[in-house]
Amino acid sequence: MKNYELIYTLFLVFVFCTSCERQNKTDQQTDNAKSETREEVISYGPTSVVRTIKQDRKGNIWMTSWEGIFRYDGKSFTNITSKVSSARFFSLLEDRNGNFWFGTIGSGVFYYDGHTFQNFTTKEGLISNEIGCIYEDKAGNIWFGGSGGASRYDGTSFRSYTINGQVMDEDRTGKSFSERQPYGVNSIIEDRTGKFWFATNVNTFIYDGKTFSVFANKGKPFKNVGNIIEDKKGNIWLGGTRYDGSTFTNFTSSSVLYVYEDRNGNIWTSSSRPNEQNWVLSRYEAKSLDNKEPTVTEIKPELGALFTILESYDGSIWLGADGVHRYDGKIFHDFKSKDLRK
Repeated sequence: MKNYELIYTLFLVFVFCTSCERQNKTDQQTDNAKSETREEVISYGPTSVVRTIKQDRKGNIWMTSWEGIFRYDGKSFTNITSKVSSARFFSLLEDRNGNFWFGTIGSGVFYYDGHTFQNFTTKEGLISNEIGCIYEDKAGNIWFGGSGGASRYDGTSFRSYTINGQVMDEDRTGKSFSERQPYGVNSIIEDRTGKFWFATNVNTFIYDGKTFSVFANKGKPFKNVGNIIEDKKGNIWLGGTRYDGSTFTNFTSSSVLYVYEDRNGNIWTSSSRPNEQNWVLSRYEAKSLDNKEPTVTEIKPELGALFTILESYDGSIWLGADGVHRYDGKIFHDFKSKDLRK
């Protein structure tokens, strides 16, 4: 556990250490006024940190990076924010209406309808201008996890939920945080029973719509969980640990940052090990997940930290690291070069 906390702390330092001066300038340049899209089409992808990758309903691959928001159509990359904002983008979501939400480190959230951008910050009620995750619930509300807690947006206004030490609760005072807080929300999901799960760097919380409770195993809470998913069978995964509603199963002793389920039910994780610079990409075979010793394939792409995983519609695995990379089952393709390799 101590090793995990050390690695996760180093990860947070790496992710959130940005230039305050640059972010302050960005905040001044982008208020709630709408701005038109001015896109830049290039033949290569981002060359810096890529924190989130998603595929939209049209098949385009979207990625957030320190250089902006990139969209890949299978042939070329388009930086859709290069002339809109210099923010460092971290998280993204395509909502049920086909609109996009982009979270930043220091500049709040950008809403994009395909033509124009609108910026939301603490001035509009967002809990923080540092947004690490975005989630849409079954009712269509948009949740933003960030420094100090989370905000829920119903299309009109924000309602915030703050972390105070070891607890989390609804805030009714309109509190927001202009400075980085010691606690933040890393991941949010709503499970099939309607309960919300919040992974934070202090505890994992469950919210039933009225109260928050700390999720624990034999009295030991889950701390520093990078992301949470619910698989096809209704199991909850907290990093490398699966919870089926009564039993906990730990699949690895490594420090898992990201967990992902592909369309066949296989579980993928990105993890780090002590004294190893490069992270491991692991695939746990769906049919073996209930075995005493599941079948796992470990892949070492030598890309450093692996922040996010996505299976695209063609079955390829996309990785966000230092740049964006695609794995076809045999070879890793690097899109950082100006000579785009398909």
